[in-house]
Amino acid sequence: MGKLKQYYKKFKKEKDRGRDYFKWLFIYTKPYIGRVVAIMAASIILTYVGIEYSIISQKIIDMAGDGKITKISIAIFVATILIMLIGQIVADLLAAMLYEKYTFGICKQIYDKIIRSVWLGTQKFHTGDMMTRMTSDAANIANGMVRVIPNIIVFMIELVLVFFTLYKNSRFLAVSALFLTPIGMVLAYILGRRLKRYQVKVQESETAYRSFIQESLANILVVKAFSSEDRFSEDLAELRSNRFHWVWKKSKLAAGSNMVMGGTFQLGYMFAFIYAADQISKNQITFGTMTLFLTLFGRIQAPIVSIMRELPGIVSIFASAGRVMDIQEIPMEYKLEDRNLKESMGVSVKDLSFAYDKDYIFTDVNFDIKPGDFVGIVGESGIGKTTLIRLLMNFINPSSGEICYYDTFGNKMQLSATVREFVSYVPQGNTLFSGTIRKNIQIGKPDATDDEIWEALDMAICREFVEKLPKGLDTVIGEKGVGLSEGQAQRLGLARALIRKSNFVVLDEATSALDENTESQLLKSLSELTPRPTCILITHRKSVLDYCNREFVLEDGNVKVKDIG
Repeated sequence: MGKLKQYYKKFKKEKDRGRDYFKWLFIYTKPYIGRVVAIMAASIILTYVGIEYSIISQKIIDMAGDGKITKISIAIFVATILIMLIGQIVADLLAAMLYEKYTFGICKQIYDKIIRSVWLGTQKFHTGDMMTRMTSDAANIANGMVRVIPNIIVFMIELVLVFFTLYKNSRFLAVSALFLTPIGMVLAYILGRRLKRYQVKVQESETAYRSFIQESLANILVVKAFSSEDRFSEDLAELRSNRFHWVWKKSKLAAGSNMVMGGTFQLGYMFAFIYAADQISKNQITFGTMTLFLTLFGRIQAPIVSIMRELPGIVSIFASAGRVMDIQEIPMEYKLEDRNLKESMGVSVKDLSFAYDKDYIFTDVNFDIKPGDFVGIVGESGIGKTTLIRLLMNFINPSSGEICYYDTFGNKMQLSATVREFVSYVPQGNTLFSGTIRKNIQIGKPDATDDEIWEALDMAICREFVEKLPKGLDTVIGEKGVGLSEGQAQRLGLARALIRKSNFVVLDEATSALDENTESQLLKSLSELTPRPTCILITHRKSVLDYCNREFVLEDGNVKVKDIG
């Protein structure tokens, strides 16, 4: 009884999951259903034309045997062939374009979901894994919904049409051919369960393979610095070997199935051939009718074979849908519609606690950053300085407590992703994108004019080196600012933030690559802005504190506030 209950629970869970798959796939496919149906209708028409082609072929052979072939019959025969050829080309082109649109549609929805979801939720997935889900899994789903499932429906309709056409001419052959269907269904069921498991393993191995490549290329200097080229190359080969293992198992299963099905249908075709030959020897049918029998018998087998060949595509749909649904389950960020803060801003933190899993970083923290304050945040490495910024910017949510922004007019706004619209943020490290300098700066303000861009570059002490570049603002830089020094890349990151002219600025070790003179000029310009923005500076440099009126020291899960001169 215990095993029976376990089996029932597993069956119910899979049934519920399957229903979720269907619901999710329907929602994604709904905008494309009209075009999918149109392509299916075209394919069904082509199937009908193909059956008529078989009948016309029979009549022409019989007419030729009687010496009565006509030009009209030849013209109809040729026209039928042209209709099938042109129709198939048009249907293939329409299907290819729909596949591209569907694939991009899923990819974009996954991308939109990722960038609008809570940051901590996305960090559970490796970047390479998310890339695999957005590309390979999206392509599998698109192929299944645009090609595989419509093809199976068309094949089933073709099976019915051909069966009744053959039934009119030979009931015996039609019924004999139909006996092959149960064999196909049994094989499909057995194969489907194993193929799904193998498909998931193939996708997982591809994720590991891509993730390794993406991560090692992103950190290629580290690989070289430790002379680890050979080891990383060997690790890649090992991952490739693991992927090959699962691809090989999946391919062997599919090939074995095709061999069994192909052999079964070849036996069926031999039976039909011997039966038709026997009928001819008894003068009960003509050569044209024999051709029709063999063509239609083959066309009954073809849909069943095609359905079997499309089965891996069905498996891929559900395996990939499950992986994409994992992304969809990440909760969306919460945003407030009310944006009523004006001019200088402050932030009040009350009884704030935060833990990653069960490890508390902060416990009952209280402080108030007033509008116009310049606050230096200091503390040992790993103490939680960047985590505090992520809390203030709602990249992560407090475990308990309250964070509230306010302005000099008494307006308040509770913490949500909306606060980022009022904050200019410069994170640690090099965060430039490949492309022109202009486009990198315009991330901070998409409609920024050249005058505004140069003004931001002046404030970030960038004008001199940008003007000397070959194409100025339109100079193309590589990924993470390849072609620039660390200090130049950091200053461009500052310009990107400052162009927003926000009333609240957060600099997370944003001047670490600058010399003291450049750092001093930048902070002086920032402090002299009118109205003076509120500024949080995470730093290890004591010189930065000269521009701050308050110092926050992070220690033992708390924040100690010191007023500076």
